[in-house]
Amino acid sequence: MVNNKTDAGSFLDYKLSAGVGNSVAGFGAGIGWASDETYNVDRATYYTTGLYYRPASYFSIGVIGNLPTKGYGEGILDLAVRPLTNEVLTLFGDYLLRKNLTAGENTWSAGVIVEPVDGLRISGRYFETEIFNVGVHLSLGGIGITAQTHFPNEGSGSYQTYGIRAGAYDRTFFSDIGSGNDYVELNMNGTVKYQRFRFFDDSKTLIEILEQIDAAKNDKSISGIAINTSGMNINREMLWEIREKLKEFKSTGKKVVIYIDGAGMNEIHLASVADKIILDPVGSVQLPGVVWGRQYYKGTLEKLGIGFNELRYFKYKSAAETFSNDKMSEADKEQLQKLVDDYYEFVRKDICDGRNISLNDFDDLVDNKYFILPNEAVELGLVDTLARWDSIKDIVKDFEGEKKSLVSPNSLIQFKLPEDDYWGKKPQIAVIYAVGVCAMDEGIKARTLVNYVEDAVEDDNVKAIILRVDSPGGEALPSDYIAEALRKGKGKKPIIVSQGMVAGSGGYWLSMYGDKIVSSPITITGSIGVIGSFFYNKSFKEEIGVSTDFAKRGKHAELSYGMRFPFFGLTLPDRNFTDEEMLKVESVIKTFYNDFVNRVAEGRGLSTEEIEKIAQGRVWSGKDALNNGLVDILGGLSTAIELAVTESGLKNCKYDLVQFPPPGWFNFESILPGFLGVNKFIIEEDPIVTDLKFRLGNNGTPMPMMPMSDMELLISE
Repeated sequence: MVNNKTDAGSFLDYKLSAGVGNSVAGFGAGIGWASDETYNVDRATYYTTGLYYRPASYFSIGVIGNLPTKGYGEGILDLAVRPLTNEVLTLFGDYLLRKNLTAGENTWSAGVIVEPVDGLRISGRYFETEIFNVGVHLSLGGIGITAQTHFPNEGSGSYQTYGIRAGAYDRTFFSDIGSGNDYVELNMNGTVKYQRFRFFDDSKTLIEILEQIDAAKNDKSISGIAINTSGMNINREMLWEIREKLKEFKSTGKKVVIYIDGAGMNEIHLASVADKIILDPVGSVQLPGVVWGRQYYKGTLEKLGIGFNELRYFKYKSAAETFSNDKMSEADKEQLQKLVDDYYEFVRKDICDGRNISLNDFDDLVDNKYFILPNEAVELGLVDTLARWDSIKDIVKDFEGEKKSLVSPNSLIQFKLPEDDYWGKKPQIAVIYAVGVCAMDEGIKARTLVNYVEDAVEDDNVKAIILRVDSPGGEALPSDYIAEALRKGKGKKPIIVSQGMVAGSGGYWLSMYGDKIVSSPITITGSIGVIGSFFYNKSFKEEIGVSTDFAKRGKHAELSYGMRFPFFGLTLPDRNFTDEEMLKVESVIKTFYNDFVNRVAEGRGLSTEEIEKIAQGRVWSGKDALNNGLVDILGGLSTAIELAVTESGLKNCKYDLVQFPPPGWFNFESILPGFLGVNKFIIEEDPIVTDLKFRLGNNGTPMPMMPMSDMELLISE
């Protein structure tokens, strides 16, 4: 609605319109009419349609068509230029095309818009007939006020136009004059993962949480974050990344308050970053220490009559010993003990620093108390107060000395700003997720994932690639599909690898060609090695009454032949390897291993001798991997993004993060059990069954993989 004032009086112009579009192109249509009864304004109802195209950040072209219900229609061509490639200065012009133009009508105009601060726009527009307008627009966020003065060419009879905008949030300099009266309420209930389905999935994503904390840090109206960890399901590496982001948040002087209704080592580690920790009055803190174990099935296979060969030729490559041993090998015990010790000391230091507890006192809590009740947790300094989450407003008020409002992350300025301020397509940084077992059509799904990698390499608008790896390995071919695509992209744009909880064996194969490898201190990485395993029938087939027979040609033709398991489509071979076949397998695995070592040496710019010293299947923490040259920087996904921005020259530039593969549409697992009464067990396959299926599907094949039980580390602990 526009209020027009003339010498004859004033009248109102009304217009309803709608449109679709983005920063590159858009289309809209509308209808307009005027109140003309009082002042007899001759304005017919008219229909409008228009479109714009912005091929670059400095240029825009648009076309408008006005079609009145009486009289002639008209077309308008708009051109605009932003010399500084942003909204600070915009030069524009337009040209009118219409039949039967009368004398004194304008066919063209030109003008300028200056926006010295966000939301304050000053405009001037000159018309062919020497008329000019001067206007001011002030954005207050969801509301805008416009005033415009029109000066006719005779220098008298000027009039004003006023407008009010209400609706979507627009940038405003008032956002920089924040009161600091708000706390962001961050609810961590549910699973935290990398990507969620578009529908029927209420889980959270790591990148979303990190962005919310960043947005709160930069929002002047926010003075703190209150985090509810009740029901949180997240792995320890993601917790560390969130904790690091909260440390950045606190560095601005803002406060962190964390509520826990029950906590173990990992949860207390996160909470120890807070200025105030709240424990539920009937909750507890449990500090039993750190343990990492495996299950062993040698006895189970013997009872079932299934034989197993561990095709292992490298000291630390323990991926198959859960089926060949009844306990941990000395080599596996050595490397796992080092990881356990590193993690314990890492967590202990952070907790003691955050809670002002001595290292010896912490050890005493672990060894002599470990299960700590609420009042005792306060006395020991592990938490600050006892309360339930529904008292959070009062607790924050007492803590801050004044009342604070709790707001949702969606209300933060960063998430309310319009998306079309930028002209053209923003440069992009692609975040590509390689998560799960290395396989062609499951886990990382290399058959399709490689297409996203190759497309990102060839897309000129993608300025850097981040490969987020969370995988214990698996088959070699899928790992090499992705690694080779990244190798071919080196030199075209920065390629950064971000390692999550587990990035070993085939997971390290995925990583080795990155320009930079970023790992958290507690990431499990390395495991440069190759192993094989072979299941075969000893008496299982006969015990269940199955017999097999065959015709063959070829000395080794029947090696993979045997009974088929119903439903699974997998085969249990009738026999073990012969001595001759074992020698061949050994040669293949060792050749494969040497190739792996050589590739890592090439990717890391080290000698094969240097890699051999840290290979043999040995797993390393991210901290140790930094020291031995397997990774370059300690950090999380945020660190990788910052590095990609710097390396691609996008510092102080606007850009988009695009994530691949695109998220799926529906999370059927969340609705099928309740909707159809399907037992969840049918949908969620047991990890042991998954492991057996994967191994039988690759029976006798050399593989760069860690124990499949390590997959559980990716989900939660």
